[in-house]
Amino acid sequence: MSKKKKVLFICTGNACRSQIAHGLLRDMAGDRFEVFSAGSHPSRVHPMSVAVMEEVGIDIAHHTSDFVDDYLDKGIDIAITVCDNANQSCPTFPGNAERIHWSIDDPFKGWNFDTSQMDSFRETRREIKEKLEMFLESH
Repeated sequence: MSKKKKVLFICTGNACRSQIAHGLLRDMAGDRFEVFSAGSHPSRVHPMSVAVMEEVGIDIAHHTSDFVDDYLDKGIDIAITVCDNANQSCPTFPGNAERIHWSIDDPFKGWNFDTSQMDSFRETRREIKEKLEMFLESH
């Protein structure tokens, strides 16, 4: 059996999009991939990211917000940037890491837990899930 490919999701703050993608892929295909997420300017996991994932039965409350450079020596096979800023600043990973870019709107509007903004987080989750379904068909 071949080893699992390592997938790293990257955005700026590692608070919303990359965390949601991390949780979704781990849930959808954790048997096929080791999944990580990081940011170019990591902050913390947004509580609304945690809440929107809880809605679909996925726990990301234990995730941490990590610096992308911490993964340069971890043998990443596939680096997926989920925001345009991260795409511009993404480092080059050693070896032959595949680079994928998805331009996904940021649901972040501040650190407050504002239930009126849950729909934007749900839309982000839906968009990422669609992209992951296409990704899984080709990987």
